[in-house]
Amino acid sequence: MQLKPLSRFFLFSSLAASALGTSTMASAAFLDDSKATVELRNFYMNRDFRQSGAPQSKADEWAQGFILKMESGYTEGPVGFGLDALGLLGVKLDSSPDRSGTGILQRDSSGQPSDDYGTAGLTAKAKMSNTTLHVGTLQPIIPVVMRNDSRLLPSIYRGAWLQSKEVDGLTLDVGMLDRTSYRDSSNYEEMAVFNGGARNIVLGNTATSDEFMFAGGKYQFMPELTGNYYYGALDGIYKQHNMQLVHIMALGENQSFKTDLRYVRSTDDGGSNVDNNAFGALFTYKLGGHGFTGGYQTLSGDTGFAYISGGDNMLINLLQINDFGNEDEKSWQVRYDYDFAAAGIPGLSLMTRYVSGDNVNLAAGGEGEEWERDTDIAYVVQSGPLKNLGMKVRNATVRSNFGSDINETRVILSYTLALW
Repeated sequence: MQLKPLSRFFLFSSLAASALGTSTMASAAFLDDSKATVELRNFYMNRDFRQSGAPQSKADEWAQGFILKMESGYTEGPVGFGLDALGLLGVKLDSSPDRSGTGILQRDSSGQPSDDYGTAGLTAKAKMSNTTLHVGTLQPIIPVVMRNDSRLLPSIYRGAWLQSKEVDGLTLDVGMLDRTSYRDSSNYEEMAVFNGGARNIVLGNTATSDEFMFAGGKYQFMPELTGNYYYGALDGIYKQHNMQLVHIMALGENQSFKTDLRYVRSTDDGGSNVDNNAFGALFTYKLGGHGFTGGYQTLSGDTGFAYISGGDNMLINLLQINDFGNEDEKSWQVRYDYDFAAAGIPGLSLMTRYVSGDNVNLAAGGEGEEWERDTDIAYVVQSGPLKNLGMKVRNATVRSNFGSDINETRVILSYTLALW
């Protein structure tokens, strides 16, 4: 495949930055500011498909993950150079073809799970003042493109990302991605738009794209008010404008009220019928260790919400299984959180929520309805030889008149060890 001019520029930038960084690796700051960690993540997942006639009765797998991160400092001088590395490895502990498909293990076309899988990446970086350029393996978490880290290993991207924080309170981002590696894959692939559920997105001659452009920024207007705007475009498939406003009002000792408003406008980019308006509002009242949240999300247009397949998105009702992003769907949320530190048990937390959606426009006709209930219980060891060991149990129930009925449980153990 012939590279586009912009892709050739970013490829050249990557090689140049890597070469410059390597030539100055003797810099003290490069070595002294370096750090390396390995996260050990043990993941069990059971997804029970409740509806009769399901082609697979359940997905049930257990695996061990290793996430190695190495970050150098920057060389000295007006422009500092550095190099980061990421290594991902997943090892099967228990699975079989009739129980695969949880997303925590790679599998072949017949459903056979791999005994192990993984990938690695390098990121060349340069820094001048408070502006940084990263080229290579990236894990963005910005409104229009977000890596997914809800399974054994995170999804990753390849590209270039320039971020500037020269103005107090203002963060600016611009970049381009050309490939993604899914959370259960060893390969880099072109990007596609997610089209599950009843999104009713129709693609033309192009199902994937090798160019996602993004630009935007976040600004803190005052300590209690933050806003952002981001633009993203998956070349030939869709383009998107994403806006968010967050306000936190202190109400007294150990009390606050948070308002989170989000609006996203998505349209086609010549190779699809994408047309969607998504509005969401979340309101959270905190009192001591308690958190009470209510939210509403409404979608309109000719399709459901568009985002890069394999990643996450900014919909307020993005939950453990669903995101309620189908065509014309309207959904509401109630949620309760409790931090047990308020009761003298630091490290222990509880979250439970319920979301109900309806008014879904089904291609076959009729109105779709669905709901999801989630509960998370998590604990992080606070002291002793197992300090920072994390344990989490996640449970979800989904019922739908147009999709799968699901009961799901995940058990996750994680521990991060500093190597240097």
